[in-house]
Amino acid sequence: MNEELVTETVGGSGVRPVPMKKAEAARRAKPFGSSRLLRALPPVAAFAVFVGGWELVCRLSGIKPYLLPKPSDIVRAAAENASNLWVSVYTTISEAVLGFLLSIVLGVGFAIALASSKLIERSVYPYAIIMQTIPIVAIAPIIVIWFGAGINAIVIIAFLIGFFPMLSNTLIGLNSTDHNMKNLFHLYNASPMQTMFRLRIPAALPYVVAGLKISCTLAVIGAIVGEYIAGIGGGKGGLGYAITVSAARLQTAYLFACGLSASLLGIAFYLLVNAFSKWMLSSWHESEMNASEG
Repeated sequence: MNEELVTETVGGSGVRPVPMKKAEAARRAKPFGSSRLLRALPPVAAFAVFVGGWELVCRLSGIKPYLLPKPSDIVRAAAENASNLWVSVYTTISEAVLGFLLSIVLGVGFAIALASSKLIERSVYPYAIIMQTIPIVAIAPIIVIWFGAGINAIVIIAFLIGFFPMLSNTLIGLNSTDHNMKNLFHLYNASPMQTMFRLRIPAALPYVVAGLKISCTLAVIGAIVGEYIAGIGGGKGGLGYAITVSAARLQTAYLFACGLSASLLGIAFYLLVNAFSKWMLSSWHESEMNASEG
C-alpha cells in the first residue's frame, strides 16, 4: 500500500513530496524547549517591565509605603514574616483542598443523579441555581451559627462556592452524550447504569475537567472569604485572617504579600488541575490534543 505523501520546502525555491511519517518525525524532532521558551518570554518581559516601573514610580514620587509599597518593600515584608506567612498559606491550602474535594464528590454525584432522570432534574436543578444566586456573605453567618467558627464553617463556605460549577458542567456533559451512541447501547440492551458509567460519564470528562478548572480557583476564594467571616485568629489563622489583621494595622506591604500569596495559591491549584487535564485527555480528546500541538 502506498504511503500518503506531503510536501516540504526545498531551498526556499520549491517543494517536494515526502512520506507523511517522515514529515511527522521531522516535526517532532524540532526542539520543544526553545518553542516553550519563546512563548514564555513576552509575559516574563511584561512582568519585569511592570515591576520595574512600579518600583521606579514609587521611588521617584515619594509615595508613602502605607499607601503604595514598593515591590522591594513587599518582598522584605514577606521575608520578615515568612514563618507566619507559611502557616497562613498552609491553613488556607488545607481548607481550600477540603472544600474543593467536597465540591467534586457532591457536584459530580448530584449531576449523575439529576442526569439519570429528567423528572428529578426539572424538580431539583432550579433550586441549585437559586442557591448559587444567594451571596455567600449572606448565608455565611448562618453557617457559622450551625457549624461554629473555624475550619468546619470555612470548608463548607469553600464547598458552596465551588459546588455549582462542578454540578452544572458535569450535568451539561452528561446531557451532551451523542444520541447515536446512546441508541447503540440501547440496541445492545445495556442497562441505564451501564450506559451511565460506560458511556455518559467518559464522554462528559472534558466538561468535568472544565468544572474542575473553575472550581479549584473558586475554592481558594471561598476559603479566604470564609476566613474573613468564620476564621480563627492567632498563630493558626489563614490568609484571610492575615489580610484582615495587616489591613487593620496599616501593614500595607505585608497585606500585598498576603494577597499575592493567595493569587499564587490559586494559580498553583489551576496548574495542577490543568496538568491533570492534559494527562487524562491528551491521548484521546481533541481539546487537549490541539492544545498540546499548539
